[in-house]
Amino acid sequence: MMADSFGLKTLAQVKRRNFFICAALLAVGAVGHCGVSGSADPAPLLSLLGWSSMFVLLGAAVGAGWIPAEWSGMCSGSVSLVAAALLIHVTGGPASPYFPMLSALPLVVATFASEIRGATILTSLGMVGVVVLLDTLAGMPARQMLLHVSCFGLISGVAIFLAGTYRRTRSAERSAQQERWVAQQERWVAQQERLVAQQERLAALERLAESERRRLRAERERAEVERLVLVGQLAAGVAHEVNNPLAFVKSNLHYLEQELLGGDGPMDRAELRDVLEETKQGVLRIQQIVTDLRRFSREGEGEEAGQPEDALHEAKRLASVRLRSLGEVSLDVTPGLPPVRLGQRQLVQVLVNLLLNAADAVEMAVPARRAHIVVRARRVEGGVRLEVEDNGPGLPPEVMSRLFEPFFTTKPPGKGTGLGLALCREYVSRAGGTLLAENRCEGGARFSLVLPLGAERAAPAACGLAS
Repeated sequence: MMADSFGLKTLAQVKRRNFFICAALLAVGAVGHCGVSGSADPAPLLSLLGWSSMFVLLGAAVGAGWIPAEWSGMCSGSVSLVAAALLIHVTGGPASPYFPMLSALPLVVATFASEIRGATILTSLGMVGVVVLLDTLAGMPARQMLLHVSCFGLISGVAIFLAGTYRRTRSAERSAQQERWVAQQERWVAQQERLVAQQERLAALERLAESERRRLRAERERAEVERLVLVGQLAAGVAHEVNNPLAFVKSNLHYLEQELLGGDGPMDRAELRDVLEETKQGVLRIQQIVTDLRRFSREGEGEEAGQPEDALHEAKRLASVRLRSLGEVSLDVTPGLPPVRLGQRQLVQVLVNLLLNAADAVEMAVPARRAHIVVRARRVEGGVRLEVEDNGPGLPPEVMSRLFEPFFTTKPPGKGTGLGLALCREYVSRAGGTLLAENRCEGGARFSLVLPLGAERAAPAACGLAS
């Protein structure tokens, strides 16, 4: 709306300036007429000055908004037609030097009032009427009058055709300009939409990144909780596992104290050497238990490859504090197994979880029996296969389908979180492996773990005695 108002105001200013310029030219023409003709007749001078005055009034009216700018051409044509007819009449009628001026009026109106469809036609009819009137007043013969009408009629036809052509050209230009403006607006809107879409994508990516960060943090926390739960399950057997070597370490130290401080006879050096070696083994056993628990309870450091053989021995040592009173774990491991893609800490956690589940299954078996858990590890095509078998009651069909669901457990309240097997499968799947459960024909359950090969890593340095 503001753009349309600004355009109309600009058009009115242009029209007003044109009226003032035409008025000045007519005034100059009046002076020139007097100088060229040398006549003292004031009628031509008054006609030209009157015509100029009317243009000044029209310019002022258009500038003030009293006359719409688009109607100014029609008004100027009407005024010019009347003024030209009066000027031609007072200067000799059809013989006047100004008589040919009539033919220019339709062309001028066709140019400056093309937006009004009937302006050129009305001016052309008015021009023919003025020609007939002037010829009649001058007593022109009918034949000469018809010739004038024909000539001016032809000029009128040309003016009408040019007006239509000019109007169509202007309309096409405005349409093209409008289309360009619409296209520009569409491009601008498209750019804004692309910008908004890009901002939305960036915001979505940021939300996705934040969600992924929260998921990873929750996953780490969940893994830590499950690892601490396993440590808690092992804690009950730790005291017994530590007390056994601690008891004979104390006994040996007491014996050495008596031999070194209170003995009267000669000391048997071979026996003392055996006692010291036995004491050393007891201390190393206690150190190994503490080291395994500390390493297992600490969050993993992001190893990319795990050593199956090392992981099996470590898992067996950790699980032994729980299995000591229930039975035994047998290892059937092919020597020289290559590294696998699952990290060492996670591999140990998976194996400990499977061993403790096997121990719980045998413990709940009816009738009671001594646990016999077998762990096998062998090289297969493209990876390493590990199996954990127990001699428990096996897995019921209704449990088999939900075994790896989060928070699903068959253990009594307080003995399990329901996250152990779900977390194990998640670790294994992320490494590109598989974890499956089945019942053995001989009784009991079997968990099969297949892991793809990983990168070789340097062997860990041997641990010294804890300070």
